[in-house]
Amino acid sequence: MNLLMRQTLPLLELDILKTFVAIAETGNFTTAAETVHRTPSAVSMQIKKLEELLGCSLFRRDARSVVLTHHGEVLLSYARRLIALSNEAVSRFMMPEMNGVVRLGAPDDVGELILPEVLKRFAESYPSIAVNVSIENSANLRRAVAERRLDLAIFNATDGTIPVPGEILLKEQLVWAGKNCGNAHLKTPLPVSVWEEGCIWRAKALEELSRSGRDFRVAYFCAHHMGQRAAIRADLAVAPLARFLIGDDMVALGEKDGLPDLGHYHIGLVVNDEAEAPAQAVADYIRTVFARMERRPMDMLQVAC
Repeated sequence: MNLLMRQTLPLLELDILKTFVAIAETGNFTTAAETVHRTPSAVSMQIKKLEELLGCSLFRRDARSVVLTHHGEVLLSYARRLIALSNEAVSRFMMPEMNGVVRLGAPDDVGELILPEVLKRFAESYPSIAVNVSIENSANLRRAVAERRLDLAIFNATDGTIPVPGEILLKEQLVWAGKNCGNAHLKTPLPVSVWEEGCIWRAKALEELSRSGRDFRVAYFCAHHMGQRAAIRADLAVAPLARFLIGDDMVALGEKDGLPDLGHYHIGLVVNDEAEAPAQAVADYIRTVFARMERRPMDMLQVAC
């Protein structure tokens, strides 16, 4: 009897599981629909079909959010494992030569906010390629690629100064960040939070402050963007940040607030000229992700992979 029941159990469809996982990760049916390249109505129909198949509700919905039920949390673990196993099996036959270790470098902001999602999606397509990540400042990253200690690196560069070799992935605005309703930007001398030497944001900010004649002091020093954000949120200082790093409790400041315009900067990519196929695959995937970002409003925390 038990054997008969197991033989007649329905099979879970991977396409529907991918949609289910996308909703669970984004918390939004519309965003998930964009991720899986379907219409919101098609996504809703897939989830309805899945819930009918399993005989339980997978999401709790209200006007503003979608969250997993207990049954949904249980299924999510299975869904991720099934999708990963499917990708591994397919890649074993379609890309048997694509394996190895790739050494990738990135600056702090990219490494923390963008790469985790990018590498997660990459691993789904290339499960046999291991990517080791190094977080460093941009100058050191480019040097490491030139010296072949890294296979490729994402780096930040000031507007119009992309080094050769190197290519532009994305152009983003650099702004002064301050606490929302704070007054650090009104103080004299201006308290500034900066990174270590070699940071292009630091160099640009201090250069523009000196050029504008604004009196300033380095009030907070940290080599990590989370430290800069902490100083801003405590209203201890203002700091130069990429616009995409501005949180809800922060505000972008500029010339109307007595601070010089910082212009734009570029996120670039440099690849070792001896990089092998696995590293080239990582580079191509990174190019694709950033190309999608440039065609859409910047939202680095929900990468459109």
